[in-house]
Amino acid sequence: MILFGKDAVQKIDENPYVLVDIVYGIDFNKIDKIALEIGIPKDNDFRIKSGIKYALLTASYNGNTCVLKENLITYLTQVLDVGREEVENNLINLKVEDEIVIEKRDDDIEWVYLYPFYKLETNILDKLIKLNNFKNLKYIKNFKRDLKIQEEKLDIILSEKQFEALEQINDNNVCIITGGPGTGKTTIIKCLVEIYKANGKKVVLCAPTGRAAKRMTETTGEEAKTIHRLLEIGKIEDDKLHNIDINLTPIDGDVIVIDEASMVDSFLMNYILKGIYLGSKLVLVGDSNQLPSVGPGSILKDLIDSEKFAYVSLNKIFRQAAKSKIIVNSHDVNNGISFIGKKYDEEKENDFFYVNEAVQEKMLAQVISLSKDRLANYGNFNFYDNIQVLTPTKKGMLGTKELNNYLQEALNPKSEDKAEKQYGNIIFREGDRVMQIKNNYDIPWQKENNGEIEYGAGIFNGELGIIKSIDNYEKILKVEFDDQKTADYAFSELDELELAYSITIHKAQRK
Repeated sequence: MILFGKDAVQKIDENPYVLVDIVYGIDFNKIDKIALEIGIPKDNDFRIKSGIKYALLTASYNGNTCVLKENLITYLTQVLDVGREEVENNLINLKVEDEIVIEKRDDDIEWVYLYPFYKLETNILDKLIKLNNFKNLKYIKNFKRDLKIQEEKLDIILSEKQFEALEQINDNNVCIITGGPGTGKTTIIKCLVEIYKANGKKVVLCAPTGRAAKRMTETTGEEAKTIHRLLEIGKIEDDKLHNIDINLTPIDGDVIVIDEASMVDSFLMNYILKGIYLGSKLVLVGDSNQLPSVGPGSILKDLIDSEKFAYVSLNKIFRQAAKSKIIVNSHDVNNGISFIGKKYDEEKENDFFYVNEAVQEKMLAQVISLSKDRLANYGNFNFYDNIQVLTPTKKGMLGTKELNNYLQEALNPKSEDKAEKQYGNIIFREGDRVMQIKNNYDIPWQKENNGEIEYGAGIFNGELGIIKSIDNYEKILKVEFDDQKTADYAFSELDELELAYSITIHKAQRK
């Protein structure tokens, strides 16, 4: 009400659709229903403008920063039950008011953006071009000699493509390296770190998720941080995501390497570029065949398609990786080759199995059997340490909600020795695997590190852990996360957790 002063009620009565603009997450359809019931006509300009903006925002939830104008008009005429002319007129009005941008591309096809998304993408491209065209201050003169030294030191032989990738990084301020699993991306990062360290330069390693940063640390031996921690981004709540002008801590580094770059959306890329000094190098490493970012934008793919930046695609599977049928089959799938019906040498090639079931009940029985004892008996795989069930959906018998209930009952059944707490439809029990499902920058945590207690704050979306204790008297649930930090959750905060015996593929991407 403060936004409108003493005339707030009158202004909302005249135009209920203002609530869609000022209240994050409010449902346009509910406001629309109320507005029509109080007599707002269908062809009201406020209604159509609000519908346009809401449609564009909804498209962003599916990863799109813009939509085809023709598709948008067709959609709105059907959803709002108005004529084409009314939609086109309000598109023009919103464009004049700088709330949307209509861009005609070389093929004369028009695309419609919310203004913040358009500004976001133009900012990213402008900053990347400026960074790439800046003087190459971090160039190493004797780079080939240093590469040979690192090959001997690390006891490796770089492939032609790996050598090319490292040279492109030296020759350019912005470089993109892609490749599927087993193609040597980690080796490139390790060589890169060692070469620049030997020349007195600082390499900063980061990734969009906590799990990816942890894996990067394990494989390189160097500390890697999440992008959020690196930039010291404070609380960026969902309703502040469109604020692309926030102040960020500059990145103290000569070379910034971002792993799993396919998961970086437009907002995160904009934040990164705001934190990079001109003269630093930016290296984007990823797999272009991975799922796109959860947020709006397809940064890695679009930068590759633009052909404006140095780009090397690794396509050789190294001998050690080629022993894994998971890696071989992933490449086959990308190349349109089916793995179904393949014959394997069971003694040597035993990390991939395909179980063919067409009935949901039988699929469920297979998942439970594999998770509970078959994989443990086969390869001493412990569910909590080695196994993660992935599914494409949340709903249905094979969705996360039902699977989590079945797997909880199979792996961690109700017991007098285990305290539990019901929150909504979820029963949390000591010993359950859980996942943090939203960013919480304030929640304190602690962990033991070489005999000393380290304290910090912040648990982030996608982090996995185990419930260690539930105190129904103090109303506290304690979780130990995969990186050994522990955090206490008040019962009122349990909406931040969900069971994670089974998670969606997109959620797995955040890990």
